[in-house]
Amino acid sequence: QLQASGGGLVQAGGSLRLSCAASGRTFSSYTMGWFRQAPGKEREFVGAITPGAGSIYYADSVKGRFTISRDNVKNTLYLQMNSLKPEDTADYYCAAGRILSKATSSYNVWGQGTEVTVSS
Repeated sequence: QLQASGGGLVQAGGSLRLSCAASGRTFSSYTMGWFRQAPGKEREFVGAITPGAGSIYYADSVKGRFTISRDNVKNTLYLQMNSLKPEDTADYYCAAGRILSKATSSYNVWGQGTEVTVSS
């Protein structure tokens, strides 16, 4: 089970850090991903990190502004978001899967969304 938190309202240029807490003992064996979904749009890939954090993959739209990390002792995934833009406004979801992929179909465990709103 995954529980995302940390969303909120922030001005453009600001920062937020999202967390995703995982229950169970197998967090460290999963590739973890972040996705987002804006109103009226499809869910889109933000980034993903392999179990040992050896590989991290970002969408072009967030590269250089967002950083994914994980703490396998705390069973927690993070998304540090800097230089936020109004177009980053969306519900953000964490997900667990077995391969490093930007496809939603590659992830079989999903958390509930946490809402991020960036004002201009």
